[in-house]
Amino acid sequence: MKLKALLPPRPHGESGWVGRVLTTGVAIAVLATARPASAWVWVVLGVTFALFVVGSVLMTARPYVSLALLATVAVSNALIAGYPQSNALVLVLVAITDIAVIDFGRRGNRPIVAVSIGVAAAYAGSAWWFGQPDTWYFSQLLWTAALTAFGLNRRQYEVQARQTEQLLEQTRLAQREHARAATLEERGRIARDLHDVLAHSLGALSVQLEVAEALLEERGDTAGALERVRRSRRLAVQGLTEARNAVAALRADEVSELPAALADLAGQHEKDHGTAVRLTVTGQRKLDSGVTVALLGAAREALTNAAKHAPGQIVDMRLVYDDGVRVSVRNKGATSGEGFGLAGMRERLALVGGTLTAGADGDDWLVVAEVD
Repeated sequence: MKLKALLPPRPHGESGWVGRVLTTGVAIAVLATARPASAWVWVVLGVTFALFVVGSVLMTARPYVSLALLATVAVSNALIAGYPQSNALVLVLVAITDIAVIDFGRRGNRPIVAVSIGVAAAYAGSAWWFGQPDTWYFSQLLWTAALTAFGLNRRQYEVQARQTEQLLEQTRLAQREHARAATLEERGRIARDLHDVLAHSLGALSVQLEVAEALLEERGDTAGALERVRRSRRLAVQGLTEARNAVAALRADEVSELPAALADLAGQHEKDHGTAVRLTVTGQRKLDSGVTVALLGAAREALTNAAKHAPGQIVDMRLVYDDGVRVSVRNKGATSGEGFGLAGMRERLALVGGTLTAGADGDDWLVVAEVD
């Protein structure tokens, strides 16, 4: 359900104008049944009705001008409310209801209290001047109090509606800013991943081409040089695939499942370095593409370090799904150092809520990347 559907009608919007039109219609209908004996009462009713219409129109744009006009209407008609068949009470009620609806900000209810006191005093004067009993006076006060309470309730409703709209707009702005920040962070992460992929692939490619050049120049070994060129081509294809995976993560496209991606990485490492890589997978789970790319990058960097610092030694790679997901790479024999690549992988994993540790484990070097 959309939040906007839960909102009350817009304050001072269509519902406000409909209410004013209905109120004006009720006032006209009641005044049409008035039968005051004196012409001056008709003059007061006509003039104050016109002031009421203007005051109602200005409630939103000019609240204090509207207050002055409506207060004049309320007090004037309260003064003649005791005149027989004047029906002036209706103008008192509609005017004081409109005043109660107006939001005066920090002044709160003080304007409505002041007008109510003036109206109560005017009722008392009208009762004395036109000889109305006490019951009449208290009945006028009761009607006025009821309509004032109705107006105050309506104002509270409109204030809450405005606050709800403002809160909704602030929430939308916050969501847009959060989404924008997340997008920028994700793009930065993928840019760093692409940098690592290209640096790794181009570095390995450069080494293979240098070896091929040396085989040709120094030994004239065409077959060996050709094999190095073929290996360079495989490295270029592998780098392109890894770059596509990083871009796919940026676009939220599907990337290869982590077990299959690790198997391909292990197979490629064996071909390139002639070193056995034993891969063990325990469990199964669907991972976010960003998590997959980060863990795969960590495993790739660990294999690169193993080939550099412990060439020819067997590598043991494990993928374990339990409370989270963990990839560990252990190379037998000599320990390998932690270079800038693993430090970069540590930063990438931190962006997806993961950690990376690397260090000696007996005579072995162990790299562990995990995400909760």
